[in-house]
Amino acid sequence: MLVIPIKQGENIERALKRYKRKFDKTGTRRALQGRKQFLKPSVQNRAKVQKAQYVQLLRDQEAV
Repeated sequence: MLVIPIKQGENIERALKRYKRKFDKTGTRRALQGRKQFLKPSVQNRAKVQKAQYVQLLRDQEAV
């Protein structure tokens, strides 16, 4: 569990924003989403390859 202390004079919206940012950075959200639905290893690998191809395409476009 993540504990975010509220600073003196800080409003709750700001503290909540810090909590969400820290929650995303720790990878907890991704882990929860991954356990929500089972994906076959072949589907996971295919998605990883597609993401790598997309990132490479973006990098190639930047270089031009």
